Amino acid sequence: MKPVGRIKPTAWMKHPATRRVMAVLNDGPHRARFVGGCVRDAIAGRPVTDIDIATSAPPEEGMKLLQDAGIHVIPTGMKHGTITAVASGENFEITTLRHDVETFGRHARVAFTDDWRADAARRDFTINAMFCDTDGTLYDPFGGLADLAGGRVRFVGSARQRIHEDVLRLLRYFRFTAHYGTLPADEDALAACREMAHRLPKLSGERVRNEMLRLLEAPDPAPVWRLMADEGILAHVLPEAMDASALENLVAVEGALGRCDSILRLAALLPADAAAAGCVAGRLHLSGCETARLKFIASHRGRRSFSGWRNDFYAFSPEKAVDLFLLSAALLKKPLPAVPELKDVIRKTKTWKKPVFPLKGQDAMALGVPQGPQVGRLMEKVERWWVEKDFRPKRAGCLARLRSAARAGGKKG
Repeated sequence: MKPVGRIKPTAWMKHPATRRVMAVLNDGPHRARFVGGCVRDAIAGRPVTDIDIATSAPPEEGMKLLQDAGIHVIPTGMKHGTITAVASGENFEITTLRHDVETFGRHARVAFTDDWRADAARRDFTINAMFCDTDGTLYDPFGGLADLAGGRVRFVGSARQRIHEDVLRLLRYFRFTAHYGTLPADEDALAACREMAHRLPKLSGERVRNEMLRLLEAPDPAPVWRLMADEGILAHVLPEAMDASALENLVAVEGALGRCDSILRLAALLPADAAAAGCVAGRLHLSGCETARLKFIASHRGRRSFSGWRNDFYAFSPEKAVDLFLLSAALLKKPLPAVPELKDVIRKTKTWKKPVFPLKGQDAMALGVPQGPQVGRLMEKVERWWVEKDFRPKRAGCLARLRSAARAGGKKG
């Protein structure tokens, strides 16, 4: 496979741990190159967190080379040719070049090879099928470099075949389009996605969740989300989340605030229905905290007055109240004018301390109110009054209000 050019080596490529691992794998008859997302993001000038390496060395041989050099190795997936090297606390996923002998869902029976192009041909998108040497020499067998520059997300080879091999690639197509592509999308890809969308319900909730939340982390996921709705994709995975208007507004608000919250963006897509939010959370296998957050937002979603921030901080918590204020702004026709007030509310979360209601149940019983439910009702009534008064009344004022409430009916059975 001939190189197509060279990129300037980035900091992660020059890191001592990276150089050490690559030097070991290249010391002998076999070759190792960076592959996939790390190459793509190095070209795009984006941060690289995961370093994937492809090698012509069989996994057992690669493992021995690294261990002999004193590098810790984990046999992550020997059957599929994958090991993980750990050097200076950094993980490097290393996979032997391979081609598919038989595919069935997300797994495949593979055969190892020394053919770099054959390995690239089994990858999902052209922008993920590029290799790079340690000196920046670039190998691009399927035109990923031009596609990345042009904002095109294309499957390697037949879109239908790639999706047939693993239907998750259908959702990955939209996720990568949101992060790396521009619309209009590739028609061949869309046709294959429409044709095979009925297979999406067979995916596990965890795999769907990971793709959808990562899609929602894109700088502006709303156009691609609308595309998924229009193409009939969402109907198979998130039929409750077809309306992207609040999402679009929320993204604008978050952009002005320097925020990005995928769970809040998911909440913006859902109706004001806690039961429906709970169903979505269950289907996506969200954590308990994420589920509770979605259901809370759905239960209290609506327009809120920024002047009532103290009441909402007290009733819910500053963090929960901020969620509601952000979603309230997203429901406006023009959300950006609300940003200064949102900034002010968010600043207040750093200094706000929850006021302590100055009365206890014993105060009601000292007035002759019999122990039981009526004490609770009286205390709640006075506490609501205290909150409405912006927490200003002191204990004496609250006691006076309690006496008045008790005289008005607190002692009646």
